[in-house]
Amino acid sequence: MAMAEPMTGKQDSCENPLAIHHFFSQDQFSRIEEIMYPRRVKAGSVIFWEGEPTGKLYYLRSGKVKLRKSTEDGKDFIFSVLQAGDLLCEPEDGLRKVHEFSAQVIEDAELGVIQWKDLEILLYRYGEFAVRFMNWMALMHRVTESKFRDLLLFGKPGALASTLIRLANSYGVACTDGIRISLKLTNSELAEMIGTTRESINRMLHGLQDEGTIEMRQGRIVILKLNELRKICQCPTCQACPKEVCRI
Repeated sequence: MAMAEPMTGKQDSCENPLAIHHFFSQDQFSRIEEIMYPRRVKAGSVIFWEGEPTGKLYYLRSGKVKLRKSTEDGKDFIFSVLQAGDLLCEPEDGLRKVHEFSAQVIEDAELGVIQWKDLEILLYRYGEFAVRFMNWMALMHRVTESKFRDLLLFGKPGALASTLIRLANSYGVACTDGIRISLKLTNSELAEMIGTTRESINRMLHGLQDEGTIEMRQGRIVILKLNELRKICQCPTCQACPKEVCRI
């Protein structure tokens, strides 16, 4: 695999509260950057396939990456769309040797590739660094747990409402009458996010449009009544579910 041109400067989006650099001091994050090597990947390319050996982490400097899980009957499930600042991490635990999902680039990406064995050295050597890395991993587990909670407990309408709220928190842009989701997704991709069919998504989206909850503009979803979506998925308003957790 050919080496890409050197990366210049940090390209993280300051709007991403889960960006890995938020969890470290500047000096600590510099140590992570020192063990990265650059890689540029075009949209449509696959970083790794489900079942391939683990051993590397991928820091997303720019672009977007879709994480997809395939089932034995041939169905696909999209469980995350990463953006600049995110760290794609499946740590080695002594038992897992292969990736449990595939990572596909959906927008030209610039990556920083980290060998897990190099990161382990930092974790062994610097106690505070290890604690902060654990804090980041704990938050990521909370994000995953909250997603599955919403997907399982409130039916497909609740799963769709939750997914739209998470997309708004991750890729929402405020407009005069609501929140426009800047990430363009097909109905098939939305279906893969909640484990249903494209036809079901079509019906539910049309229902939300008829009720005035959302609107489609130039292929992108605009949320007009966020509170209506919150009611559908029984979205908690307490501090137990901050926006940092309610993300796609």
